This record gives sequence, C-alpha cells and structure tokens, in this order.
Amino acid sequence: MGLVCFPDTQDNIPIIPVHLTRVGVSGVKKLLKIERDGKRPIILLPTFDAFVDLPSTQRGIHMSRNPEAISEVLEEMVEDTALEVESLCAEIVNSLLKKHKYAKRAEVSMKSDFMFMKKSPVTDNKSQEMTKIMADAIGYRDGDEVLIRKMIGAEVVGMTVCPCAQESVKETSRQKLAEFLDDDTLKKVLNTVSFASHNQRGRGMIMIEVPQDHTIRGEELIRIIEESMSASVSELLKRPDENAIVVKAHKNPMFVEDCVRNMVHKIVKEFSFLPDDTMVTVRQVNEESIHRHDAFAEKVATMGELKYEIEGMDHI
Repeated sequence: MGLVCFPDTQDNIPIIPVHLTRVGVSGVKKLLKIERDGKRPIILLPTFDAFVDLPSTQRGIHMSRNPEAISEVLEEMVEDTALEVESLCAEIVNSLLKKHKYAKRAEVSMKSDFMFMKKSPVTDNKSQEMTKIMADAIGYRDGDEVLIRKMIGAEVVGMTVCPCAQESVKETSRQKLAEFLDDDTLKKVLNTVSFASHNQRGRGMIMIEVPQDHTIRGEELIRIIEESMSASVSELLKRPDENAIVVKAHKNPMFVEDCVRNMVHKIVKEFSFLPDDTMVTVRQVNEESIHRHDAFAEKVATMGELKYEIEGMDHI
C-alpha cells in the first residue's frame, strides 16, 4: 500500500488575508561538531530559530520544512573545517527560501554555550570557561538572486567596579588620613592604596556583520569583551588569583558606558578592514550590587560611523 496523499491545507487562502512578518520554529536544539585543522574540534549545542515571511494569500507555511532545512544543512556542512556559524545560518536561510517559494524573506538565528580554556592570573590553574556565541542571517529575494546579511556575536561575563562610589570612598578616606598624615605622605598613600567600591557582574555583548569574503572568529570578540571591563573572571581561582583580580578591577574602575566605548574602540582598531556599511551592535549590562535594577548601555552604528567618531577622538 502506497503513501496516502493528504490535502495541503497550508496552501488555502486565509479567512483574514494579512501578510505575516515571521512564521516558523524556535528552540530547535542540535549537536554541532566543528572540525579545525590541527586543533581541538569545537563542540556546540546550539539552539536555532528559523522563520520566513508569509504572504496574505497563503494560510500557513509548511512548518516541517524549517527544522528539515536546519538538519540538512548541518549534515552537509559539518565536514567543512573552515565552517563558521554565521555561514551555517546563511546556508539555512538559502535552504529555507528554496523550500518556501512563496517567501520573500528568511531569517535564522543561533545561540550556543561556548567553552574555552583559560589560566588563572597568578597560579596558572586551567579551567573551562563558558560563554555564549550567537549568529544571525537574514536573506531577501531580489529577482532570481538571494541577498544575505550575516552576523556573528558573543556575550561574556566579567567584572566592573563603580568609579563614582570609589571616588566617594577615596575622598572620605583622604579626610580621615589628613588628620594624622602630612601632605606628602597622604599623597603617597592615596596613590598606592586601592579604595573600596561596589562591584557589578557585567555582561558584554558584541554583534557584528560579516561581509562576503571576510571572517571574524567568535574567540576574537570574546577577548575584546573581556578586555573592555574592569577585570575578567574565572571559574577556578586560588587566593593569589582572587587578590590579583580584585586589585586589578579596583585600579581599573568602569562605568557601563565606559565598557561600551572600550569595545567600540577595540572593534575599530582590530576590524578597520571591514566595509563602512558593516553593522555593529555593542551592549553592556551591569547587574548592580547595591541596587535592584541593572545598568544598561548600547551603541548601534555602521563601521564607517564608528571610524569617524574614533578617528575624530584620536585627533583631539
């Protein structure tokens, strides 16, 4: 007995003919192993969201084609040692637009935990550090062609120290020390001692467009984010490591705004080869320790706009 041909209800005309911007599946989990020449393979457990738009003349999309496209592309591309996750998303977008002839737009996003090895600052103890990497791809039909924009991103946890509170503590300490120290000794103490402040767990995020024929590794973004806060953090720290991180952080206090500006400056310095129309999003969220709210800062701009601002700053 052959397969039964069921009616294709999705192709019916909807009762309410309204175009829908995004229809598809979210939360599709997969195992992804990315080979690297001569290096340890990267193991990811990514979660995919995959959408297409739906014309007002069609009742529904063929939903099973979305997870099907994800599975097929993963099977085809995992042997590619030059594979980047944003290119993987772009290929899924291509597949979606082939499977959904009625769609003019497709979008795929991917998020995954990402493990990297790190040494503690003093004792050199190795630990597995977890962070997040993200990738997006959006494709549009342009006649017979498909135009795709893809992005790579990372989110990293670090530590920040509030400059404002530290200055307040430093001033009250200066007034007390001035009661029994001469001016020269007081200056030496103020320049030597690290003063207390309240701390935040910071979450830095960068999403950057990857133009055709360019490569940006998630590891590069992770390093930029870590270096843009008061201090990086680690899973495994002995007392000398803890001391080194706390001292470093308090010698390098940062507002949430400072972190975003630091990331922008490093992005322009390291990726100046990217075209001026490359889109960049930089975000910092600091989880406050003395407030119930969080502090937030963000910059969204093209690479050309960022270059203009940074180069102008360098001439001041």
